Amino acid sequence: MTENFKKVKRNIFRIFVCGFAIIGFIFSAVFVSMQFGWLNVRGSASERNSYFDINKKNNAKNFYEQSKVDLNQEGWQGSAEWGLLKEVFTRDQDIIKKAASDAGISPRLIISGVIGEQFRFFGSRRESFKTYFEPLKILASLSKISYGIAGLKPKTVGIIEDNLKNKNSPFYLGTEMENVVDYLPGIDIEKERMNRITDAKNPYYSYLYVGLFMREIISQWRRSGFDISNRPEILATLYNLGFYYSVPKENPLAGGSVINVNGKDYTFGDMAYEFYYSGELSDIYPIEVQ
Repeated sequence: MTENFKKVKRNIFRIFVCGFAIIGFIFSAVFVSMQFGWLNVRGSASERNSYFDINKKNNAKNFYEQSKVDLNQEGWQGSAEWGLLKEVFTRDQDIIKKAASDAGISPRLIISGVIGEQFRFFGSRRESFKTYFEPLKILASLSKISYGIAGLKPKTVGIIEDNLKNKNSPFYLGTEMENVVDYLPGIDIEKERMNRITDAKNPYYSYLYVGLFMREIISQWRRSGFDISNRPEILATLYNLGFYYSVPKENPLAGGSVINVNGKDYTFGDMAYEFYYSGELSDIYPIEVQ
């Protein structure tokens, strides 16, 4: 009986050793694969970055005229989701323009970031869109990890606010912007922060924080000698990915999460770029080109 018990212990030990060896092999294989790019997947970076590189064109305005997206029934412009978004952005134009003015950024850039979040949410909840959001003509207010119409994370909002105060931050916007989102003395900041980004009746703060995020990213890149103020595809990509992924460089890649609309896949960068230069809503939110 004792001998059998010893054999069982030895077998269990061998199983553990083999298990750890297999796990070690898997981690090593993954590490090597990552180094050589074997695990790269669609959505992490757009494969059409030459399509986005408007800064290399001699005349951005002419480029816009030559490349603006035609209205069609196959992509996002012909979707029921865009019909709803277009109606809401028209209805809420005063709120959006005020948020953009307070953030010091183009309202069209703010919308470029918001539409990706809305299309992604509606794409994963088609029944809810058809039975609730479309009939009521309202945007989705995300929950669980990201909140409100812009899919903001409380942690990200906290970073945005800290950057406004921190003069040593590469994202700092200057003394004139330090108090733009100040809280009343004695208030529960975390609770109020959540109230701000989840307020479905007044989405001002949701739009404002998107604008501030983009302004801070632009500021960081300018400090490194790169101007991405007219790169909606890069700003939307970084809005989707977060501050950590904002590394100023000469040839940034557009991409982000993949969104499927009307059977066609877009990244966040795709969606932002195509909206920005499509001419959609340009009578309300003019396209700014250099």
